[in-house]
Amino acid sequence: MTIEQERKAIERTLDIYRSRLDGIPDDEFDVTPPGGGWSYAEVYSHVLQANLSSTIAAEKCTLSTCRPTSKGRSVIGFFVLTFNRFPPFRVKEPKAVAAGMPAKKISKEDARNLLVKCRKRVDSVAELIRDSSPHCKIKHARLGMLNAAQWFKFVLIHSKHHLKQLERVEKKFQTG
Repeated sequence: MTIEQERKAIERTLDIYRSRLDGIPDDEFDVTPPGGGWSYAEVYSHVLQANLSSTIAAEKCTLSTCRPTSKGRSVIGFFVLTFNRFPPFRVKEPKAVAAGMPAKKISKEDARNLLVKCRKRVDSVAELIRDSSPHCKIKHARLGMLNAAQWFKFVLIHSKHHLKQLERVEKKFQTG
């Protein structure tokens, strides 16, 4: 997939998040679902904050503000970026990521604003990636050293992954 195709795919995925957000009852948005787990608000908070952080990492790579390295992806990073998906088993968020960017119970308006901000960041970073060095990389907590294009691809994979989590939250409310 080209950067432009990935940008369009990210935008389509963000459109799905926006559409689902409008369909979530206001009184359920920040409520922990029956049986536990993250609320809709926490899923939106996590995915959008992580995606914003990923676009910042991608931008730093495009601006060569990181040191060039020959180090690469971890085994999980290789799997995720090669097969465009997370492993078929649940993996907990690294503690360092959870501590630095905890999922919060945000409002629906906050989620809408984060969606707009994320979309703008994706558009602006996509323009920079075309001319970036594949050797300027920043470490991802699980995936290893990623360059700008890989960080951008991660945004798409991460966004699609959490759509499944929204479906699980919805099922908990329907059956709980």
